[in-house]
Amino acid sequence: MKRMVVLVAWALMTLIITACGGDGADSKDNNTVSLWVHTSDETPEGKAMQAIVDRFNKEYEGTYSADIEFIPRSESGGGYEDKINAALTTNSLPDVLTLDGPNTAAYAEAGMIAAIDEYITNKDDLLPSIIQQGTYDEKLYAVGFSESGVGIFYNKEMFEEAGVDLSTLPTVEEPWDWDQFMALNETLVTKYDKPAIDMGFNDQSEWLMYAFSPFLWSQGGNIVSEDGSTAEGVFNDENAVKTLTFIQTMIEKGYSTITPIEKGFHTEEYAMKLGGSWTIAEMEEYPDVAYGIMPYPTSPDTNELVSPSGSWQYAMSATTDKEEAAGALIDFMMSTESLTEMTLANSVLPAAYSVIEEVQGEVSDEMNILIEQNAASAHARPVLSQYPQISRIFQQTISDVTYYEENNDIQALLNEKVQQMENVLN
Repeated sequence: MKRMVVLVAWALMTLIITACGGDGADSKDNNTVSLWVHTSDETPEGKAMQAIVDRFNKEYEGTYSADIEFIPRSESGGGYEDKINAALTTNSLPDVLTLDGPNTAAYAEAGMIAAIDEYITNKDDLLPSIIQQGTYDEKLYAVGFSESGVGIFYNKEMFEEAGVDLSTLPTVEEPWDWDQFMALNETLVTKYDKPAIDMGFNDQSEWLMYAFSPFLWSQGGNIVSEDGSTAEGVFNDENAVKTLTFIQTMIEKGYSTITPIEKGFHTEEYAMKLGGSWTIAEMEEYPDVAYGIMPYPTSPDTNELVSPSGSWQYAMSATTDKEEAAGALIDFMMSTESLTEMTLANSVLPAAYSVIEEVQGEVSDEMNILIEQNAASAHARPVLSQYPQISRIFQQTISDVTYYEENNDIQALLNEKVQQMENVLN
């Protein structure tokens, strides 16, 4: 992160000294906008983006046009990010670029992207989580073109065999709390004598932040203070202790496991799985498995439903001299028509209320449950310039707490992690 800030500062200093204005990558003239995206033109997402840009060029012919460049992102995050970093040092950033939601604060603080509030005409239509993840220092710097979410996938036949009445299961309007959820797990473990749910504890990645932070928010807790200045008294308060106690109990009682069998839910080894819209796509290869989706369980203290969210976004380069054209392109790509095209092509959750109405009849019942939950309860991850470091500490906290014998003093564990966060924040 420090390297990124240095590179950005150097690039902007060069820009000021040379007064070259930053005309972006591969620009043809003052009305042609360059757009870099993180995916391949062969993916459903890439094809949808190309179609949207083609429509923009047709509609704005004679006024604006856009050139799109596909720079696939590798699994390790290289490729796309490497080219972005290289462009910083040569003042060759595009006019418009895509970035992952958690990077908003770092890019904005470094002066890499510009505020775009004045260019987005449908902000009231966008989901609160989209605005939340794209806002830094009370300004909108980026807009997500899709959403994501997670739910509790369950095997209908295994539930019924265990005596669970499917008609009594929770809904988005009436979710279960942690105690009810653990009672369900106890029923399944008693019936099958093995873990009831794969929660992805073995995934030592952003998943642990993405999927488990909603439990803390449901409890009324947080990771850092609202102004992002401290974790002391926040990530080690009573709410955090209660949340991690619930998570630890899931392992201690054998309801979940830190060593799940690969595709255990898909092959009916486990009755449940914590999974997202991508899991729906995976289940198409297992047509014999009848499944449904339940919403996140809530804290019994608040009964507030909170679910994870996050998406890739469009943003405007701070060095572009084509603000009006770039703003018009982003606004066009965030229209109901464009967002609907992206949602249906890429099997992702909608980013706007109008898109929900457009796609409800076009997607599966299971996808509609995730869409409904997302619209009602999605919560963006912290918008912090130090997000990568804070996320890693949170991930390690979740991983550590699952080793309940070594970490049975949750308060002590949290105090240790808070000190690590403080070292990053201050």
